[in-house]
Amino acid sequence: MTHHHTAPVRPRFAGTRYPRLAEIPAFTEFIASGWDDVAVHPTLPAGTAAAAASHRARLSAALPGKTLVVAAGAAPIRNDDAAYGFRADSSFVWLTGCQVEGALLVMWPAAGGHDAVLYLPRPFRPADAGFFSDAAHGELWVGPSAGLPEWSDALQVTVEPLESLEVRHADLRGAQAARSAAPLATTAGASVSPELERTLSRLRMVKDEWEITQLRAAVDATVGGFAAVVAEVPRAIADGLGERWLQGTFDRHARTFGNGPGYSTIVGSGAHAPILHWVRCDGPILPHAALLLDMGVETHSLYTADVTRTVPAGGTFTSAQRAVHDLVEKAHRAGLEQIRPGTPYLDFHFAAMEVVAQGLHDWGLLPVSVDEALSPEGQQHRRYLACGIGHHLGLDVHDCSQAHYEDYMGADLEPGVVMTVEPGLYFHAHDLTLPPELRGIGVRLEDDILVTESGSEVLSDGLPIDADGIEQWTRGHLGSGA
Repeated sequence: MTHHHTAPVRPRFAGTRYPRLAEIPAFTEFIASGWDDVAVHPTLPAGTAAAAASHRARLSAALPGKTLVVAAGAAPIRNDDAAYGFRADSSFVWLTGCQVEGALLVMWPAAGGHDAVLYLPRPFRPADAGFFSDAAHGELWVGPSAGLPEWSDALQVTVEPLESLEVRHADLRGAQAARSAAPLATTAGASVSPELERTLSRLRMVKDEWEITQLRAAVDATVGGFAAVVAEVPRAIADGLGERWLQGTFDRHARTFGNGPGYSTIVGSGAHAPILHWVRCDGPILPHAALLLDMGVETHSLYTADVTRTVPAGGTFTSAQRAVHDLVEKAHRAGLEQIRPGTPYLDFHFAAMEVVAQGLHDWGLLPVSVDEALSPEGQQHRRYLACGIGHHLGLDVHDCSQAHYEDYMGADLEPGVVMTVEPGLYFHAHDLTLPPELRGIGVRLEDDILVTESGSEVLSDGLPIDADGIEQWTRGHLGSGA
């Protein structure tokens, strides 16, 4: 049978140019009217405004008489016209508690300190063309948002529209700008200031009580995330869902109980575990392999945890896995012993490294003596531990990484510092210096530590660190969510 198709009738106005809504008065007049006012107030963790005011006061005291500019930044483009999700600059958040894209903080010098003004882009309301035409910020696209008065009330700071800063560009000549404000610095005659960056890093190293509360919440949520991930291990194995499933499990947990993951979640099974930043997470979960999990929840205030455990996917370590884990645990405990006020920061590093080097020597893996390996001219043991084994923690997972050496690694620990201790051993599957039974085993132990007035507190002690304890904890959670 033959079907005869008749040419379809073209729709009305076919062949005309696609209409540009912003250029059509009938449309713009209609869409601008008939909207109810929606009152939107910023949702901020309790204490945000007071903490930010305290942080600004510390910065003001450190850099008196100088105009200071810090920016929230903008979301980078992922591809074409799709942007990554916006995440505000950490120093900006530390000083303001605000997470609005495109916002700027200027601390104008004044008698007795600084006058802080937060410059925010106005929301696109129905009367604005951007209401319907700006897909990134228009309220028709992204929903109603808080206005400038609401932000001022929530943060207890002077808030002005961003365009009001444009007429003050002359006043910004010679101002000290953070790296986040580099575009404004270029146009307004300010300069990106290493002094400002260094000062911010140094001040952010010592956390106040509010920040410590945020970090405790981040760690507690992360411990729950480890349980959620281990519960899914049997399914990831049986259904072939692999590392991706466990990565997605934690990221969903972090999004549910916080802002999201604080960094790219690492899930490494078997030969992937020794790969330091295995964020591809595209392999299978091997039933009898060690499984390295490096994960952290970022809170709504943007403070993040950073915790690592290596668990046996089947609930029991092999003898080789346990031997590696025991050595890492011994190094971990040696590092923890050094965390107290007044101790040079790097002492934990050297203490842990001494244990690692001795253990590797005892196994016959070092081509030199322990003393030669530990010497600054040796470091042969670092073949199996090339990364650092700790860092400051806060709004960034590697907090205050722009600090000068003498402010960070060359400084003494003080109360309020929060840091990680994370020794590991990374025996790559293709490393021919290793006996076959050690190849493809990677173990890291990472805890988040608060330096207290009298010593230290392990914030992440909700998870065990010894092999027996980890086996027992793992077996108690495997499949528990099924």
